[in-house]
Amino acid sequence: MADFYQNGIVTTLHNLSERPIEDLEKELMGFAKKRPMALILPSLFSELEGEALPNIINHLSDVPYLSQVVIGLDRADLEQYQHALKFFGKLPQNHRVLWNDGPRLKALDAKLESLGLAPKELGKGRNVWYCMGYILATGKAESVALHDCDILTYDRGLLARLIYPVANPQFNYEFCKGYYARVAEGKINGRVSRLLVTPLIRALQKVVGHNEYLEYMDSFRYPLAGEFSFRRDVLNDIRIPSDWGLEIGVLSEMQRNYSHNRLCQADIAKTYDHKHQDLSADNENGGLSKMSIDITKALFRKLATQGETFTNETFRTLKATYYRIALDFVETYHNDAIMNGLNLDIHSEEKAVELFAGNIMTAGESFLDNPMETPFIPSWNRVVSAMPDVLDELKDAVEKDYLEFNQT
Repeated sequence: MADFYQNGIVTTLHNLSERPIEDLEKELMGFAKKRPMALILPSLFSELEGEALPNIINHLSDVPYLSQVVIGLDRADLEQYQHALKFFGKLPQNHRVLWNDGPRLKALDAKLESLGLAPKELGKGRNVWYCMGYILATGKAESVALHDCDILTYDRGLLARLIYPVANPQFNYEFCKGYYARVAEGKINGRVSRLLVTPLIRALQKVVGHNEYLEYMDSFRYPLAGEFSFRRDVLNDIRIPSDWGLEIGVLSEMQRNYSHNRLCQADIAKTYDHKHQDLSADNENGGLSKMSIDITKALFRKLATQGETFTNETFRTLKATYYRIALDFVETYHNDAIMNGLNLDIHSEEKAVELFAGNIMTAGESFLDNPMETPFIPSWNRVVSAMPDVLDELKDAVEKDYLEFNQT
């Protein structure tokens, strides 16, 4: 049983009673009459051939309260898109697949690029952004959940607990962040969150001093979770990064746009495992190495918008402060693992800490060298202002792809 402690300044909704999924879904079906619900699934084509996504679709096929499922499909040619239409065709809910590499959506992307409004990088952020636009274009949902497609331990209870806080009309939450224990196969996972994000936030609190944003970020039990939910109005003015800073960027935007009592986090799974990234110690453009750099830069950019000044000396101090705190965390997690009969390799943990410490300096140098870098994708409010018919064009392109190529 989870504890009931409220840490930080963001409400935590615990899993205290292992409430039956049937009870939750019965309530959600009632909520759906006032707040229709949708799910966004950002997917690579390769995930259709993996172990996780077929199981996810099987579970989603039994979900009774969803009005809409929107799938963003990346890295797919025509034959693969047609395969995806059949793959997702078993879903009983209204659903569409955004063929992001298809000629129609690429043409729309080119129009936006000519206006300086298109996402600058390929990846999950871009995929999610177009899916959000499609949700706005169709107007079928009031509450929207988003989760990854590589969750090996998925069951439909995860979705129910994730969307419940923004679907319940008696709650005033605009946003909910999912969290869970990253323990699987006798190991503690989640290295970037455990060994980079939390110790880096604690180090920034020492170097920068008391800061409400850092206190807010430190309130989240798993800030890098790819699962969150929101009310539809959130989609209009949120600016999300197109790089690996997506999750940190979303949390930052929610803190900028809403008061803390409109935000929450929920315990959505007893166990959680997904595809693991390589550490990529020799390649700062891939794996956890690139992820750590992008996440670190996202934190620096946010603090800079609040008037914090960074110099090379600041980053050297921050690196040293982080390193000491992170090493203490390694010992903490090692002891926690031993008491629970789990494995944790101190050598590999400290190697990760050394890599992340170096990448704090790399991120700092990049931040100072590229002060005009703006990885954020424009808000849909801005895009609609510049191109009033963009949502209609997006909806039309997706529907034409479906009608032309759906062979089921």
